[in-house]
Amino acid sequence: MPELPARPDLDQLRRQAKELLRAARAGDPAALARMNAVSPRLTLAGAQLAIAREHGFGGWRRLRTEVLRREILNQRDLERLAVLLAEQPELARTSMRRWCDHPRGASPLGYVAMLRFDAGRLGLDGPLPGTGAVARALLAAGAPVNGEPGDQETPLITAASYGDAEVAAVLIEAGADLEATAAPASGGVPGGTALLHAAVFGMTEVVEVLLAAGARVNSLGEAAAAGDVTGWLGPDTPLQDRVRALAMAADHQRLDVIDQLLAAGTPIDAEDDRYHLQALRLATENGRTASVEHLLRRGATPLPHLDR
Repeated sequence: MPELPARPDLDQLRRQAKELLRAARAGDPAALARMNAVSPRLTLAGAQLAIAREHGFGGWRRLRTEVLRREILNQRDLERLAVLLAEQPELARTSMRRWCDHPRGASPLGYVAMLRFDAGRLGLDGPLPGTGAVARALLAAGAPVNGEPGDQETPLITAASYGDAEVAAVLIEAGADLEATAAPASGGVPGGTALLHAAVFGMTEVVEVLLAAGARVNSLGEAAAAGDVTGWLGPDTPLQDRVRALAMAADHQRLDVIDQLLAAGTPIDAEDDRYHLQALRLATENGRTASVEHLLRRGATPLPHLDR
């Protein structure tokens, strides 16, 4: 069963239906079989129904609505979104499905939280203002701020992972659970809070939004990402915790924390055994120039060329 392409195009789907109808009327056996599977009549409505069913939808209207929903969210079109949700408020919470780039589905809030990160792949021009306003409209229409039972992660964790501080702030304003954790088998940081996700994935702006809202720091790594390891670093702090924290400090350009960790005997070139983070490599890959220069001045071993 084919899935919809990442860039929705309703006109292309309409053309596919017209081409199917022409082929069936010309006697093409494969086209006739596809048409006859849904209707004995060779009509455009029948061809559209065939296209919809082949993509996993009950009818053309449902397929059309799903394509329009994603187009509206991509464009952050509040006016069209208001009309869509006024007619079908359930679209604020029902999973977006049958998309090739989200084979397990995505909630509308979760999708918006990922949108800025995915902009290049979707052919959208950054930095995509308005994601927060779209999130607010979805919440007003009934989208659950903490997601549905059984979701792998909350929308706030998604926003933290993908770095949309605007969406994160809107979710927090709406009462999102700051301490909710991802499922043990999630694809991000299993069992991690939004703050840990933002820390691990280098989303400093989201880290600061979460801290301002009162998110609890639960580990040395999160403290390093936040820029203050007071009370977390001592003689008995495990080596791997210090190595992980050094990488997070480098990714978030917390230079003072880098120095504190090095002064505590953390090996500058080590890699942690949980997330496989290494300070200089991570800072280089993510363009943290200040951290790269600081680590090299502190004696980090220069890396081979990473552009492979």
